[in-house]
Amino acid sequence: MAKHSKTAPAKAADSEKITINLGFVDLGHIDLLVQEGFYSNRTDFIRTAIRNQIERHGDVARQAVARKGVDLGLLHYSRHDLEAARDAGRMLEIRVLGLCSIAADVTPELARATIASVSVLGALHASPAVKAALADRTT
Repeated sequence: MAKHSKTAPAKAADSEKITINLGFVDLGHIDLLVQEGFYSNRTDFIRTAIRNQIERHGDVARQAVARKGVDLGLLHYSRHDLEAARDAGRMLEIRVLGLCSIAADVTPELARATIASVSVLGALHASPAVKAALADRTT
């Protein structure tokens, strides 16, 4: 039995929207760099800045990923994956850095019967009912 598939479902979004507040001077600096052609737009600047910070702390992040035993990337749990775990008498401990998605046809009952814990650094995509069913198991 495969624990999970490595690819996200076809309809999964490839990014998550976040909102940040910036001071006017910082925003002005970003706009100046965009205007001078260093970046194509504000989003390009912000993504580049984030990637640079992640790279700057890359060694620490890699050590933490290894220490915490998290899966890195896009992980998808299908109804079949969870049914196979249930039939094998296994409880899943999901630890993901990236995106974890649980198929839309997974019932809250099946999720509770097969998922012992969920820890996602990034985004968890699941139905509202499954998220509610796993709320006390999610960190």
